[in-house]
Amino acid sequence: TTTGGPGTSTSTSRPATTTTTGARTAACISTQLSGALTGGNGAAGTIETTVVLRNTSASPCQLSGYPALQMVDGSGSAVPTMTVDGGHYGFTSQAPAPVTLAAGQAGSFNIGYSDVPTGTETSCPTSAALQITPPAAHDHVTVSASLAPCGGGTLVVSPILPGASGGQ
Repeated sequence: TTTGGPGTSTSTSRPATTTTTGARTAACISTQLSGALTGGNGAAGTIETTVVLRNTSASPCQLSGYPALQMVDGSGSAVPTMTVDGGHYGFTSQAPAPVTLAAGQAGSFNIGYSDVPTGTETSCPTSAALQITPPAAHDHVTVSASLAPCGGGTLVVSPILPGASGGQ
């Protein structure tokens, strides 16, 4: 999880989550994946969007757990971002399970956030792109994403789910 105010950034790494059944499938690394934001919905101050990660390599790979997220502005500089795994939204509260992606297959995850300023907040951090670090990976995939989460840039994220629809 990465957080920070203007000009600051801290990073906390998560332990890798791996589950094996039968033959071991290697964890997906960022260079094997392409990403895209696919749609979004909003109602009563809550915004929901789905991010698809597609295996562009010829080898199967596995995603298991939650991605790490960092919003960035148009020049690639970090924007305040705080990620909450699971959270209280119905579309983010699924249990993590390993997702194996054959060549060309996709997995996805959901992001939810409030677009209503809280406390003394007068505006919410706005991104031009989102850096996504897959579970167990050390580098990120960047997707164009205009997000404006309030609460200091709080993004509630689901685990990686099978398919391209965020498990819905």
